[in-house]
Amino acid sequence: MRILVIGGSGFIGPFLVRRLIALGHEVAVLHRGQAPTPPGATAIVGDRRELLPAAAPRLRRFGAEVVIDLIISSAADAANLMATFLGSARRTVMASSMDVYRAAGVLHGTEPGKLQAVPLTEDSELRNRALYTPERLAVMQQIMQWVDPLYDKVPAERILLGEPELPGTVLRLPAVYGPGDPIHRLWPVLKRIDDRRPAIILPADLAGWRWSRGYVENVAEAFVLAALNDEAAGRVYNVAEPHACSELEWTQKIVAQTVWRGEIVVLPPEQTPAHLRLPGNTAQDWVGSSERIRRELGYREAVAIEEAVRRTIAWERANPPRHSIFPFDYAAEDAALKKARQSSPASN
Repeated sequence: MRILVIGGSGFIGPFLVRRLIALGHEVAVLHRGQAPTPPGATAIVGDRRELLPAAAPRLRRFGAEVVIDLIISSAADAANLMATFLGSARRTVMASSMDVYRAAGVLHGTEPGKLQAVPLTEDSELRNRALYTPERLAVMQQIMQWVDPLYDKVPAERILLGEPELPGTVLRLPAVYGPGDPIHRLWPVLKRIDDRRPAIILPADLAGWRWSRGYVENVAEAFVLAALNDEAAGRVYNVAEPHACSELEWTQKIVAQTVWRGEIVVLPPEQTPAHLRLPGNTAQDWVGSSERIRRELGYREAVAIEEAVRRTIAWERANPPRHSIFPFDYAAEDAALKKARQSSPASN
């Protein structure tokens, strides 16, 4: 099969492309030339927002049967994709996000009303309002250049699923971690471990908050299954690990793969330094069920979570972020720990 991967040189793309090539498929990658093309793939250099008219002839000459778009940001991107490949490709596959659910708006405080039931299924309620402020989008654009000022996966999904002549598949992704992670999701914990901090502090409300995650290589396999199975046409799938760890559990899993001998300290939110508190309503968990993709497409994690964490730690240590988006204030943390120990019954 001929498969075009848009954004195939980024985070998830190289794992996906290598897997498709190993399975014997012919793969082309559209990217902007800022990163190497995965070995064995055909490079098509261009910006995904120039599909029409600039890049369309080159893309159509490749003759892709399935187009996987890993970097759709907005309705405009989705409309451009459909216009470019309608009458050419047979199917499309889109990388979406679990931020489409109303639960994400409740968590962020942008959607009114009661807490949403979890785990979220593909039929759970979607949000009605924009999730991110312009300021937050500006930060996201610094990390992921494909994000545009109109970022919203909700209308993008509707467009992709709304053309019967070019049926689409939507994969709603969790927090993806692993080698190449542009956000460096393990860094806040790992840096404190490597800096030999005596303790890692979690506010109690955040310690119990649960969030679906997925290791990058496993997430890439979900795209392989969606691309190769015609039964996925017109379907929406959540992709997530079967157990959504709380922040405390996740921190413990990272610590377990190191030789750190400090302690994890859970404090009341009001005693926790401000830079460690998560804004929003942490009573709303952000947990998705991946039962549908497991049942319909046979999705399974090829890399167990312990090995996934080990590989990610090794990559993070070899590739520390130049500018971390996560705040560090060890003086404030030391002061909070000292105050907590002085007020604990054991210290009296």
